[in-house]
Amino acid sequence: MKNQVHTSAEDVDGLDDVENSLLYYNQAIIHYHMRQYSEAILIGERLYQFLEPFEEKFAQAVCFLLVDLYLLTFQPEKALHLLAVLDKLSVQGSNKNGKGEVLQCTTASLKKNNSSNKEGANQKAEFAAMIEAAKSKMHQYKVRAYIQMKSSKACKREIKSVMNTAGNSSPSLFLKSNFEYLRGNYRKAVKLLNSSNIAEHPGPIKTGECVRCMFWNNLGCIHFAMGKHNLGIFYFKKALQENDHTCAQLGDGNNGQSKKFTGIPMCALLANKRYELLYNCGIQLLHIGRPLAAFECLMEAVQVYHSNPRLWLRLAECCIAANKGGSEQENKGLPCKKGIVQSIVGQGYHRKIVLASQSTQNTIYSEGQSAAIPVASMEFAAICLRNALLLLPEHQQQDTKTENGSKSFSQSGSTESGSENSDACSGKGQDADKFLSAAPSSPLRKQEVENLRCSILACSAYVALALGDNLMALNHAEKLLHQTKVSGSLKFLGHLYAAEALISLDRISDAIAHLNPENVSDVSMGVLSSEQDQGSEKGDEPVESSGKQTPLCYPSSVTSARAMMLFNLGSAYCLRSEYDKARKCLHQAASMVNTKEIPPEAILLGVYLELQNGNTQLALQIIKRNQLLPTAVQRVSPDSRKKQVQPFQLPSSFTQVQRK
Repeated sequence: MKNQVHTSAEDVDGLDDVENSLLYYNQAIIHYHMRQYSEAILIGERLYQFLEPFEEKFAQAVCFLLVDLYLLTFQPEKALHLLAVLDKLSVQGSNKNGKGEVLQCTTASLKKNNSSNKEGANQKAEFAAMIEAAKSKMHQYKVRAYIQMKSSKACKREIKSVMNTAGNSSPSLFLKSNFEYLRGNYRKAVKLLNSSNIAEHPGPIKTGECVRCMFWNNLGCIHFAMGKHNLGIFYFKKALQENDHTCAQLGDGNNGQSKKFTGIPMCALLANKRYELLYNCGIQLLHIGRPLAAFECLMEAVQVYHSNPRLWLRLAECCIAANKGGSEQENKGLPCKKGIVQSIVGQGYHRKIVLASQSTQNTIYSEGQSAAIPVASMEFAAICLRNALLLLPEHQQQDTKTENGSKSFSQSGSTESGSENSDACSGKGQDADKFLSAAPSSPLRKQEVENLRCSILACSAYVALALGDNLMALNHAEKLLHQTKVSGSLKFLGHLYAAEALISLDRISDAIAHLNPENVSDVSMGVLSSEQDQGSEKGDEPVESSGKQTPLCYPSSVTSARAMMLFNLGSAYCLRSEYDKARKCLHQAASMVNTKEIPPEAILLGVYLELQNGNTQLALQIIKRNQLLPTAVQRVSPDSRKKQVQPFQLPSSFTQVQRK
């Protein structure tokens, strides 16, 4: 249509003719249904500048279109400003209608009095119904805007208005359920969803919305937030099935004789939510512990949302989890002798214990194939992380942003004042600088962008170490440590990754500086409440409040984190042949944590130190008991060593672990 009439959005400057305005409005509607929201907003804002000469219904339609577009692009302040304009339009329209009724009654002739009264009554009833429907629609838009702004008080007030005007309809119950979900009242949210009558909804062909699909998706988001991950993925799969069924109905055409979607309303193009649902399924599967299935879902979603840096990070996390090879002790956070002893050879006096070599556990990730092939490999994870970093804005651009805008965006009291801003619909405000688009999830604000950058750098350092690229790993780790607002947990990981890279580069002195236990002062995740991904009807990442837990293999306190630093510091001292310092660090770290929390690498380090000291018997005892023992003061003589090693038998606990 745009090419046929030879028009563009820049030609809307001279809108004086109503016919041209209708043409551009229809063009904006086409962009809206094709999900080209930026183009539609550009045309709608030009139409809004010439709103006064238009008819009341047309002006109202333009405003409602812009409100919907602003909410779809996460600009709730602009939407609230337009809703205030719509309130004024409705009040003015009701006043004009009342005056017209009075004039009509006073000037009518006696012969046509009855017919004119009937026509006036019909017009008045139609106008009243239109005003009532517009008010109900405005209240629903306000609830959506306040939900995006996380303004609970204003949202609660508007929800009461929605329930009074729309009753217990499906849209009102869905909005109220979304509000309770964001407040953490998950059971009440489920109850509200179940009370909605989905059968009364007109259907996706008339409205462009598949309510059944949204119903199952919202249930999946709620159960994910409750920590019931398997139920969550069950509901997401149900939503995908409903979406596929709806798309099959819309894509049939006339028995295949005509083109696809022929004879179907344009609004039905918005009914397909497959990629949003695949995004939700991928996030859910990643948390369940099925990274390969999550990778397949997210790879299909990234074909549409390729400009989302958070999605590229999730893909890299799938690759890392798939290649991590998580063993039993990593999952449970407990030391296991399987990680220490590889096998036992010989019998009697010649029985030998073969220790597992940690270096042989590294996996060869690529075997001649291109790293760009979308498979769950560490090479592809490195590409995903590079894409994520490139999609983030530079630090200089971030520093130029005004912090006052971000504060007013998150405060509930600023809604009223922000709605009076004259630049709210001009497109020249500072809203574009407040967030970074990350569709289909909610946009990233300034602090969230910095948190995401830190997470990407930490994952990049880990992947580079796994691939043996120590220089890149050191570069990413140092960038992570130089971030201004890095969380305590990522700072701890940054020091560990930098030290490992430096040790591989034979810069042990620099690595020892990173392994100083005083570098660890906080191990909290440091995720702000505003950073949590909010689930909604459009495929956002679900909230992770009650369901998310810290991994057991991760240090739960500063003491355990410092103990881990001491374990690694002991390894660094061993490489410099400073065995006394290494032994001191090892036993100091062992005294700081529980015996079951000592990693198998630390026990192997203790065995190595005792073998270097000549205490073979004590080294055997450390292996058998699977715990660090105090060093013997006197060196064991060869005769006594023979007598004690001769009747060497494995304890019962050791053989039980071997059977596993």
